[in-house]
Amino acid sequence: MNPTIELLKSHRSIRKFTDQPIGTELLHELVRAGQGASTSNHVQACSIVRVTDVAKRERLAELAGGQASVSGCAEFLVFCADMKRPMEAAARAGADVVAGMTEHLLVSSIDAALLAQNVAVAAESVGLGLCYIGGLRNNPQEVSELLELPDQVYPVFGMAVGYPAHQPDVKPRLPVEAILFVNRYDDSRTAEQVAAFDQTMHDYYLARSSNNKSSSWSEQLKPLFTVKLRAHMKEFLNKRGFGLR
Repeated sequence: MNPTIELLKSHRSIRKFTDQPIGTELLHELVRAGQGASTSNHVQACSIVRVTDVAKRERLAELAGGQASVSGCAEFLVFCADMKRPMEAAARAGADVVAGMTEHLLVSSIDAALLAQNVAVAAESVGLGLCYIGGLRNNPQEVSELLELPDQVYPVFGMAVGYPAHQPDVKPRLPVEAILFVNRYDDSRTAEQVAAFDQTMHDYYLARSSNNKSSSWSEQLKPLFTVKLRAHMKEFLNKRGFGLR
């Protein structure tokens, strides 16, 4: 199989890193690779905050729910949706700018995600490992204040990057047939596909090389719809100037 496809299929989250630093030029190359991602109308509505300050790293680890990889990685990057830069550029060009559109939230969030995924693939292609840190959205206001993010900018997620100190097993994914539909959305087999995948994940959790447990995919989803709802995000985004209309 194509080595790029094999690389993409071998992704796993790395949470333990060696002390080896990442050279500045390599880091810049990773960001340049990220910039090669698609961007809606070439708006490039995203920015990255590279956090090198030790105290800020430790605080971000706390705000993300006590995630040690935030402070223990070689580089910690915060990917931000950023409508400030393109909006101000349009205003300087003479536009009567309309701010706070839900579409702006979508465009900037998608741009940040596409940029980050390119960075992730580029990083893994040179032997680095990484872990996305969505836990920053547990306390987005505090994160924004710590990083001095202005209005029209919000932290979508972080990324811990470094040289892996472990190689966890690749986590199984749903079968292609469960997510690829033809001409229409068809969930007629979803229940049986999920039941089969639950068994796959149950076997994986019991057999994996570390952090063994008895669980399933459906069991792991429960907190996302009962506890980790992050109801504060709507008010936070409104205050940041996103998604008002």
